[in-house]
Amino acid sequence: ESLINTKEGHIAGKDPRQQLKNYCTCVNVLALTAADRDSYRAVVADAVRFLKDLQWDEGEGKSPKDDFYGGAGYDSSSRPDLSNTQFFLDALVAAGVPKDDPAYKKAITFVSRCQNLKGENNDQPWAGKIDDGSFIYTAAAGGKTKVEDNSDPQKGIPGYGSMTYAGIKSLIYCGVDEKDPRIQKAYEWIQKNYTVDSNPGMPDVRAEWGLYYYYHTMAKCLDVLGKDEVTDAKGQKHDWRADITAAIAKRQRGDGGFTNENDHWMEGDPDLVTGYALMALSHCKPKK
Repeated sequence: ESLINTKEGHIAGKDPRQQLKNYCTCVNVLALTAADRDSYRAVVADAVRFLKDLQWDEGEGKSPKDDFYGGAGYDSSSRPDLSNTQFFLDALVAAGVPKDDPAYKKAITFVSRCQNLKGENNDQPWAGKIDDGSFIYTAAAGGKTKVEDNSDPQKGIPGYGSMTYAGIKSLIYCGVDEKDPRIQKAYEWIQKNYTVDSNPGMPDVRAEWGLYYYYHTMAKCLDVLGKDEVTDAKGQKHDWRADITAAIAKRQRGDGGFTNENDHWMEGDPDLVTGYALMALSHCKPKK
C-alpha cells in the first residue's frame, strides 16, 4: 500500500527510478488482485490505465509496422522487451481486463515478432534464419537475445528457454489459440529442449542466468497450457510439476530461502529469488 502513487497511477513508490515503474506496478497488481479487497479495485484500475499508457503504440508515434509496436518496456521511454511485456500481460489478466481490449491485440504484434518463425505474423528479416520457434529477448531495434552478445541478424538471433515459455504464455493471454502454428512451433522447441537443470538455449557459461525466473515462467506457462506432462524429443514423458519441485527443493538454503550463485539479473538477491521459487511452486501443486 505504501507504494501506491495516486498522482501518477502506478504502484512503484513515491519517486521510483524510471526503470522500475513497469515491473513493480505489474508485480503489485498481482499482489493486490490476489488480496481481493474492494478497497484495491480503484488502485488496480489506475494501475491498468498507467500500464496501458506505457505500451508502445500510436500514443508514442509508433505504427504497427514499427518493431516497438505493442510491446512494453521498463517505462514509457525504454525500448520494449518480452520480459517486461510478459509481466505487463500478467497484470492485465490478473486485473480482469476483457479479452477484447485493444492492448492484447497490440501485444500480439510485438510478441509474435519476438519469435524465430518466419511467416505472416513476423516480418523481421532475421525471423527465418533459425526458424525453430524459440523466442528472443526483444524484436525492437533490430532484435536482441541474451544467449550471446552482438548477434548478427544475418545469421539469426537465437532464442532461449525463459523467453520461449514467456512467449507461449503471452500469446495465450492475448487470445491466440493453442493450435496456432506459433504456439505449436514454440512447444516443439520446448519438447526438444526440456530441462530443469539450466535455462535452455543458453551456452554453458550462461546456463544458470535467470534460472529461477526460468522456473517461474516455465511453471506458469505449462499450467496455463493445461499440460500435466511434457514428452521430450526422445519420447520420454516428464511430470514437470515434480521435476520443478525437485529442482527447487535441492537448491533451498538452510534458512528456507533461495539464491542463485550466478548474480545475473539480480538473482543473487534472496528476496527476489525466493519470490520466484514460491511463484513457481504455486503452479506445481500435484493434481488431485
